[in-house]
Amino acid sequence: MKIVLASGNANKYKEMKEALAPAGIELLFGKELIPELDVEETGSTYAENSLLKARAWAEAAGMSALADDSGLEVEALGGLPGINSARIVSGSDADRTGWLLGELKGRENRNARFVACLTVVFTGSAQPLSVTGYCGGKIAEEPRGDSGFGYDPVFIPDGYDKSFAELGAEIKEKISHRAKALAALRQLFMRFNRTESKGGVQIFRAGK
Repeated sequence: MKIVLASGNANKYKEMKEALAPAGIELLFGKELIPELDVEETGSTYAENSLLKARAWAEAAGMSALADDSGLEVEALGGLPGINSARIVSGSDADRTGWLLGELKGRENRNARFVACLTVVFTGSAQPLSVTGYCGGKIAEEPRGDSGFGYDPVFIPDGYDKSFAELGAEIKEKISHRAKALAALRQLFMRFNRTESKGGVQIFRAGK
């Protein structure tokens, strides 16, 4: 089954394509199909934003679409940056990481969690699928490591003493918020078989 990823983030695409392949999903990179499409994220939750993006891309591409909306929630900041994690300040990932460390300067409570909501919108009458994954941890005092993207250099997941950027892709892709959501989504796909009615409507039925 082919699904377009409603994103221009190459890092997310690589991670998600590999994770869904065992379920028979061929994930296509949205930015290559429709480079100019940009969906305004007007929702107030991760679920609302991922559904908005998936619907827009499914309509534009004429095929099923998968959208991700994720963010970092910091306890001492009342859940910020949250759904605005990618745009809390303009500039690069380093700029946003710098903002976060500045906000936490002198604070003892550095608890945080990553959240990822994945939503698939299908063509036809099938209802959208939506799953959410979480990864708890804390914010480091300074950036550490060279791999990953976003806030990875300052996020230390529970049970580890290294940041995501130090742990590397192999571990991150097993324990991260997105990895957990992808695992749940993969299991859902593996439990269902895709068929088509004579009228061309897509139907998902429980597999054996």
